[in-house]
Amino acid sequence: MYATEFQESLKAVEAAREANIACEPARMTAKEKEDLLAAYHPDYKKSEFATLRVGPNKGEAVPRELCELLEANSRIHADDVDLSDVRYDVDVLVIGGGGAGASAAIEADAAGARTMIVTKLRIGDANTMMAEGGIQAADKENDSPAIHFLDAYGGGHFAAKRELLAKLVCEAPEAIAWLNNLGVEFDKAPDGTMITTHGGGTSRKRMHAAKDYSGAEIMRTLRDEVLNRGIPVVDFTAAVELILDGKGRAAGAVLMNMETRELMVARAKTVIIATGGAGRMHYQGFPTSNHYGATADGLVLGYRAGAKLLYADTLQYHPTGAAFPQQIFGALVTEKVRSLGAKLVNRQGRVFMHPLETRDVAAASIIRECTARGMGVDTGSGEAVWLDTPMIERIGGEGTIESRIPAMMRMFMRYGIDIRREPILVYPTLHYQNGGLDINVDGMTPNVENLFVAGEAVGGIHGRNRLMGNSLLDVIVFGRSAGKNAAQTAKTVRPGKPTLAHIGKFDAERAAAGIRTDAVSPRLLPDYTRRSSET
Repeated sequence: MYATEFQESLKAVEAAREANIACEPARMTAKEKEDLLAAYHPDYKKSEFATLRVGPNKGEAVPRELCELLEANSRIHADDVDLSDVRYDVDVLVIGGGGAGASAAIEADAAGARTMIVTKLRIGDANTMMAEGGIQAADKENDSPAIHFLDAYGGGHFAAKRELLAKLVCEAPEAIAWLNNLGVEFDKAPDGTMITTHGGGTSRKRMHAAKDYSGAEIMRTLRDEVLNRGIPVVDFTAAVELILDGKGRAAGAVLMNMETRELMVARAKTVIIATGGAGRMHYQGFPTSNHYGATADGLVLGYRAGAKLLYADTLQYHPTGAAFPQQIFGALVTEKVRSLGAKLVNRQGRVFMHPLETRDVAAASIIRECTARGMGVDTGSGEAVWLDTPMIERIGGEGTIESRIPAMMRMFMRYGIDIRREPILVYPTLHYQNGGLDINVDGMTPNVENLFVAGEAVGGIHGRNRLMGNSLLDVIVFGRSAGKNAAQTAKTVRPGKPTLAHIGKFDAERAAAGIRTDAVSPRLLPDYTRRSSET
């Protein structure tokens, strides 16, 4: 399928394939990794970050695009809303309909709490649905949560909050069992044993998967459980501001109908933010693998109410986003492709890194290959490298790709590329929000009582880099935990008088800092309006 401009490079890749299958590049030393990241990873580009002038993280650096939202005007004024006109009254309000929100709602409902989900798109329109490769859990004889912890702690540059990471890895086997009992169709051997594989940065095969649509299968199961339980779900309705009480505790949210723009009050004893990530902010102009609604809403809502951010300056750029054809530019090419044997090779067909380095190191290696070394392939819309997928069937046998990564095969086949016979072009894509709102081990924010956070909107679980499969895991572990703890807390909460006074307080702080802007937040949806003067 590939055009003539790719043919010379393709011949080099094919000629080197047999030698490359046997090629096993050494892993980088810690010093080599540090130097590589400092020189090429987007998180280290100081010019792309701005210093916050207001709020709990005043004086800290965050991406410029996020800084604009955190310092922006609220979408509403306090006098726009009659807080006594309550449309919804619940014990636990879950903001977000992805894996974390659904898990939280299921457990809150199971605990007897009156629970409701509100989501600006539909339940399941979330990054959980987009996840492909799998979910980690140390549940095999040669593994343990302690080994899982060491892999993740080192992979996150030793920056994770240890109590959060310990909870993640220790509750992982139970999370897999819970999902399995709910009906998730994990890959299993004929005897019923779960099939597990390696991921980047892992020392054991602990990746549980449902072919290469693991997130979709998990989200399908969670959504069905939410609906079967009769948990109310308010679709196409966004939370645009948190409601606090006189003591500064979370007491609900102001909701906005995405079609009519009608404002509504949801009163709650506890609130769970599970709004996901920020890929659709397109930091530094990168493409993204994220779903349409990933615009950092939860960070904005929590921050303006007084919740602190942790590691908001760190993002994950998945090393293998589709770079060709343009119709799928930025779409995720799961790490599972590499765990099955495919290797990254440059324009001359040379393997330039170990295939299972951590994601930040792999992304920086690809960027270096395409820039400093000039070994990228010109796709017409940027440079890229080859991911030599035909290696998979040379190693695992004919049929491996169709049985293990069928969704990936179908995605490229739509454009005439048979990944069983032809390599694919890849480049890093904005994938995951490492940083987010700071939480205690029970899921509540230290600064705003009765406000819980779960999923990608949390900071600190993974440190400054996340290993493959630990995101699907954290939405389950911390989603379930938030649901249980929010329901338990709601039993003793006696909310005070609701207020939106924090909006005016934040406005006063912005004015004192000399901030003048027409921007409003949360953004809710990305803006792809053409700004060209062309007609």
